[in-house]
Amino acid sequence: MKIVTFNINNINKRLDPLLKYLRAAKPDVVCLQELKTADAQFPRDAIARAGYAAVWRGQKSWNGVAILARDCEPVITRNDLPGDPGDKQSRYIEAAVNGVLIASLYAPNGNPQPGPKFDYKLAWMKRLEKHAAELYRTGVPAVLAGDYNVVPTNFDIYPTTSYARNALIQPQSRSAFKQILNQGWVDAIRVRHPREPMYTFWDYMRSRWPRNAGLRLDHLLLSAATAERLADAGVDRDVRGKENASDHAPAWIVLKNQPKRYRVAKERVTAPMAERKDRKMSAARRPLLVIDGDSFAHRSYHALPKTIRKANGEPAGAILGFANVLSRLYREHNPRAVLVAWDTLEKPTFRHKAYAAYQSGRQFDDDLVAQFKDLRAFVAACGFANARHSGYEADDFLAAAAATEKRERGGILIVSGDRDAFQLASERTAILFPARAGVMLRIGPAEVRDRYGIEPRQVPDFIALRGDPSDKLPGAPGVGTKGAAALLRKCETLEGVLKSGRFVAQAENLRLFRSIATMNRNAPLPPLRSQAPTWHKAARLARKWGLNQLAGRLDELASLS
Repeated sequence: MKIVTFNINNINKRLDPLLKYLRAAKPDVVCLQELKTADAQFPRDAIARAGYAAVWRGQKSWNGVAILARDCEPVITRNDLPGDPGDKQSRYIEAAVNGVLIASLYAPNGNPQPGPKFDYKLAWMKRLEKHAAELYRTGVPAVLAGDYNVVPTNFDIYPTTSYARNALIQPQSRSAFKQILNQGWVDAIRVRHPREPMYTFWDYMRSRWPRNAGLRLDHLLLSAATAERLADAGVDRDVRGKENASDHAPAWIVLKNQPKRYRVAKERVTAPMAERKDRKMSAARRPLLVIDGDSFAHRSYHALPKTIRKANGEPAGAILGFANVLSRLYREHNPRAVLVAWDTLEKPTFRHKAYAAYQSGRQFDDDLVAQFKDLRAFVAACGFANARHSGYEADDFLAAAAATEKRERGGILIVSGDRDAFQLASERTAILFPARAGVMLRIGPAEVRDRYGIEPRQVPDFIALRGDPSDKLPGAPGVGTKGAAALLRKCETLEGVLKSGRFVAQAENLRLFRSIATMNRNAPLPPLRSQAPTWHKAARLARKWGLNQLAGRLDELASLS
């Protein structure tokens, strides 16, 4: 995961150089500062065409910060620095991206000093110190990236006396920066390059770029959980020498231990943000969108910081993350209706009764369980349908919806992180399967064949033979993935394998495993009529919970409907 911080010094004036940099460097996350544009003039469409989603806080002519994320949408957690409600300067924004909490910050310059601007700088840095301490104590992976307007040491500035009176190098400024480091935050650039200046800023005046008269103002500070993943860091200083360049160069880090990236050869990926187009098709042609609610609630809960709370202090990370996924899926696919399927955790299904070890040992955090009711309320507030019934799992509702649409000759998109859903793939049913942050593979029959060498209808037999560790199904002894596929290519079905004389002693259990892996297409469904989203109602609910940034995004969706 490559994270960049870049003071762009007017994003609209330097949009072309920025887009060229994005194409060349391909960072996963970009923290921008000094946008110098009002919110409405932020070039969202151009950035989207480059494959990046963005959150930002603009300010006409001055300041402004943004976070861009490639192939996914940042989930905003703060759009201001706490500690001074009266501060209207746009200098801080914070969002979760792929499990890392990332801040883009633009600290005050503080010149001239002494004076009110320097006092504001020190007060702002004190607020940052307090907020940084709170973030660090949570233990979440976090990065505080941006233009700190502080030269930490004399080693971080070219040999000169011309800055002697400048606020950037004053003892108070350096002390404020050091206080944050003393909490345990790691200065990534300095850790990786302890003996090199690594300048990030060269003033336009006095030929400072040609003679390398630079300063290091742009920093990426890592929490302990993030510092453990640091693989590399550096400065793309050549960017400063290009035409129409900012007076800053991008600084960057690379974090290791990225989530597993699934093979995408011969597999279709859902249209990226850069290729989205308005879909003007009739309701009859628009697909039904069915989402495995439990799957994405879990993903959201574990991807976002546990510090995200409602106004009353109750947990809200899963709500915020799920809402982001739901709204993005709706924008990308423009479905005629949305159904969100849920497990009933408090009641066993026939699977649990038939096989005591099924899903045994699973434990869910109380903070996650506490959000399920609110998640269903949020879905309803959006004008969408929930499916939940005693004795059924979310998977069963996916299968029932696919069967219903097949009878009615409709198209369906099933969004699930469970490969069991591949059994539903057909000419009318595609599975949207999360592969990496923000990217979903579109799985149809051809992709199932390419991935496993079997047909979708054979998936339950395949699971029975191979086993499923997540559900505690052991499978047939010594078979594995390749062996299960080979047996089914030869014998067609589990029954065919058993008739061939294999696994006589395990036959009863294997048939049981197959029934457990088979989704129940008779699960009761709510009406699946065409829906008109009620984003404004969802926004009111989000605002009631104190999730004001989410409410703002939902209001924007409502205005576009």
